[in-house]
Amino acid sequence: MHFETRRLWAGVALATFAMFSAPFSASALADAASYTMADYGRVVKIDAHLHLHNPAPAFLQAARRQKFKVLTINVDYPDFPPIDEQQRVAIELQRQFPLDVAWAATFSVDGSDQPGWLAATRERVDASLKAGAVGVKVWKNIGMSLRNAGGQLVMIDDARFAPLFDDFTKRGIRLLGHQGEPHNCWLPLEQMTVNNDREYFKAHPQYHMALHPEMPSWEQQMDARDRMVAAHPGLHFIGVHLASMERNVDELAAFLDRFPDAVVDVAARIGQLQYQSQRDRERVRRFFIKYQDRLIYGSDMSQEPGQDGAALGREAEAVWRMHWRYFNTADTFKVSDLDRPVQGLALPKAVVDKLYRTNAERTFAGAWSAQR
Repeated sequence: MHFETRRLWAGVALATFAMFSAPFSASALADAASYTMADYGRVVKIDAHLHLHNPAPAFLQAARRQKFKVLTINVDYPDFPPIDEQQRVAIELQRQFPLDVAWAATFSVDGSDQPGWLAATRERVDASLKAGAVGVKVWKNIGMSLRNAGGQLVMIDDARFAPLFDDFTKRGIRLLGHQGEPHNCWLPLEQMTVNNDREYFKAHPQYHMALHPEMPSWEQQMDARDRMVAAHPGLHFIGVHLASMERNVDELAAFLDRFPDAVVDVAARIGQLQYQSQRDRERVRRFFIKYQDRLIYGSDMSQEPGQDGAALGREAEAVWRMHWRYFNTADTFKVSDLDRPVQGLALPKAVVDKLYRTNAERTFAGAWSAQR
């Protein structure tokens, strides 16, 4: 199970139009009715951040029963199957479930300093899009492991990548960006905000940036990402994992204000939102209502190639139901990420519909359609 998923498992239209019409104030929306746990199995939902590596149908069948469609994302990650195999599985799953599965491609950064890399990568991206990909993922190995000939880390705003991102901007290709890590990664264990980060970095000190001052800071990672996005106005940028700005919804709001074409998903960062909810629930709730058009639900669950899909479906249901409870109810309940209970946000139905479905459908237009 990959790094982000480890953290996740520890944490286990008329009415809508009327709601946003002039006569209805922001306070009226905030007081609007919410879904309940009984609605979980009735509302169509999208998990827009999964990594599925087994083409057997069992997991998708389980997801369908829970009214979930999915986006499975390929990643240039050495602990995952090779990129070509990830893509083969995604295409096969989409073939079996054309209305339920969409997928995002990726590319290798190996040899990105070589003359032929850009042409080969453009060719790979084109082939992936023709095969049905609805976006392209760029991973944190840029900024955290890829090095130049002199041994320095290569950041996401390096000139070698600019022509590729120029292409994406001109052609409207969606770029899913994962830069850096949660801010906890740069903190001492005792200052981390959620239990799963604390447990993971205690067990894996090689990945704990507080122990590696020679590595770029969280701020340097975010600054490089922001320079790249700013250099490509109009780029359809999806900042996965709350754009690694999960520590403070006000900071995330500033990012969204600065980059009006960007959206973010909540994958593997809901524990950090719940931590903030414990301290100021209404601030988190106001953030979701204000930025309701910019937020996409995702879990970041990952399937091993040999993992049984039915078993994963049962595990997924526990995660999905916990997240649904947090976003939709005012229940106070215990989560393993935190030592004290958290109260759900009880978001209005119209906000939840955007978070769980329509924002993903708009961002990845045509993704869950038989005709792409």
